[in-house]
Amino acid sequence: MSPTRPETAARKLHGKAPIFAALGDPTRLTLLVKLGSGSLMSITRLAEDSALSRQAITKHLRVLQEVGLVRAVRRGRENLFRLESDRLDEARRALDVISRQWDQALARLKSFVEK
Repeated sequence: MSPTRPETAARKLHGKAPIFAALGDPTRLTLLVKLGSGSLMSITRLAEDSALSRQAITKHLRVLQEVGLVRAVRRGRENLFRLESDRLDEARRALDVISRQWDQALARLKSFVEK
């Protein structure tokens, strides 16, 4: 496998920072775990077992929506939310790029040290 150049890796990661910023909050991670069940969930249901208000949950959901990790579906008078797993897969692939880059750097270091 040929080494990934840092410039190439940076291009592949371009635009992913907002996703990781959104994932960096424990409350938002908790919301994503709840939505990971695959079912549509209301704000009321997402706020269950939380010390946060529905308004606070709404703000966190808005951040997740802005980066495409969550989508709202209107049902009657309420919004129901679902996880957009494709966007989460993009984040995973971005981490895979970084992981491969580190693996390659460590392999070069090992080769250098063993010579």
